[in-house]
Amino acid sequence: MFETSNRILTRSDIDAAALDQGLRAHMLRVYNYMASAVALSGIVAALVASSPAATQLIFGTPLKWAFMLAPLAFVLVLSFRFESMSKTAVQALFWAYAACIGVSFAAFLLVFTGASVARAFFISAAMFAGMSLYGYTTKADLTKFSTFLIMGVVGLLIASVVNIFLGSTALQFAISAITVLVFCGLTAWDTQRMKDTYVEYAGTEIEDKLTVMNALSLYINFVAIFQAILHLTGQRNDE
Repeated sequence: MFETSNRILTRSDIDAAALDQGLRAHMLRVYNYMASAVALSGIVAALVASSPAATQLIFGTPLKWAFMLAPLAFVLVLSFRFESMSKTAVQALFWAYAACIGVSFAAFLLVFTGASVARAFFISAAMFAGMSLYGYTTKADLTKFSTFLIMGVVGLLIASVVNIFLGSTALQFAISAITVLVFCGLTAWDTQRMKDTYVEYAGTEIEDKLTVMNALSLYINFVAIFQAILHLTGQRNDE
C-alpha cells in the first residue's frame, strides 16, 4: 500500500489507475487512426476530383466498380482474418480502405458545392464526437440496443438496393434520415464496446491490431453519417 496526504492507496487502486490510463492511451490511438483515415480520404478525394483525366478514367469506365467493391472486400478480410494477419498487413488494408473511400468521395466533390460538403463534414464531425463521448462516459448498458441497430443497418441496405430501381426522392430522404440515427447509435455503442474489449486484450499482441479495427469501426460510422448528412443538406452544383 502507498500513503497519500488524504488516504492510503491499495494495490487495486493502482491497478485500476493503470488500466484507466492504458484505456485512455488506447482510445487516443484509435481516434488518431480514425482521424488520419478521414484526412487520407479527403486528400485522395481532392486529388481525384481536381484531375479531369483521373475522374474520366475512374468514373467513366468500369474501373469505378473496382473502387466501389474493393472497400467491402477489405472490410470482410479484416473482419474475419485480422487475428491471423500481421500488424503491418492490417494497417495496409486499413489505409487502402480509406484511400478507396476517398476515390468515391471525389464524386461528392463533383456533384455538390464545396460549401455544402464542408458544412456536412462539420455537422457530421460534431454529431460523431458527441455520440462517441456519450458512449465513452455513459453508465448505461448500450448493448441492449445493438440488435436493433444492426437490424437497422440491414434494413437500410435493403431499402437502398430497392431505391436503386425505384429512384424515389422521398425514400432516399427517409433512408438518409434513418442512417444518421442508426449510425449515431452505433458510434456510441462501438465506443462503449471498445472500452469493454480493451480490458480483455490489454497488453497482448492483438491490442495493436485491435486499435486499427476499432478505428475502422468508427471510420465506417463517420462516413455513413457524413454521406447521409450530405444527401440531406447538400446543395448540388447544377442548382
